[in-house]
Amino acid sequence: MEMYLIIILFVFVLTCIRQVNQYERGIVLTMGRYTSTRKPGWTFIWPIFQSMQKVDIRIKTADVPEQEAISKDNIPISINAVIYFQVANPEKAVLDVENFYYAVNQLAQITMRNVVGAVTLEELLRDREAISLTIKESVDKATDPWGIQVHDVDLKDIVIPPDLKRTISKVAEAERERKASIIRAEGEVIAAESVTKAAKMLAEAPGALHLRTLQSINDISSDQSNTTIWMMPLEVLRAIENVGQALKNKK
Repeated sequence: MEMYLIIILFVFVLTCIRQVNQYERGIVLTMGRYTSTRKPGWTFIWPIFQSMQKVDIRIKTADVPEQEAISKDNIPISINAVIYFQVANPEKAVLDVENFYYAVNQLAQITMRNVVGAVTLEELLRDREAISLTIKESVDKATDPWGIQVHDVDLKDIVIPPDLKRTISKVAEAERERKASIIRAEGEVIAAESVTKAAKMLAEAPGALHLRTLQSINDISSDQSNTTIWMMPLEVLRAIENVGQALKNKK
């Protein structure tokens, strides 16, 4: 008889023992009322009178499904995100909200649509990190009474209509062509200024133009495959003609 009592007592003790892992916290309700939060390790629970719900306090990743939204400039887009959050207060997460995981996911969807609707498409594509931070701060503020801490929100994909993609590509191509034309024009202005300055220097220096001509001829003749036809400058021809006329007059 004593053996049966020992066995029954042993089984009863086993049914009263609960294990709380290191990454969990145990919320204990005694006759329906919150009484304590159990830390990691083995803990004793009175059956029937008490119940315990374990809460995972590790950082969780929630995939926010793709949402249809309209930007501030009336462009329809689809956007999805990833939210990283953690249970900071297990008591509030269990007692103040029915399903905190589902609640955080739904709140992130609503907040993401509202924030995207307040910015233009250009701002959304340019300032993605700033918009993600705005969504994170809004969700974190709303979930604080639930005992939830939001660590980060990352926008994954921003899908825009195909027709709009082609339009954006044409605008980007036109912008690149405009910049290329400006750069070419600036280069021509700089080249013209340099040529004008060089011509002015050659004109002011006596014999500089002839030296430059001879240097150019020398550069061309360095390649044996080239045939160089040199035309004398007009001043040289006139000088030769004057010499010839003077010789004739002496005769």
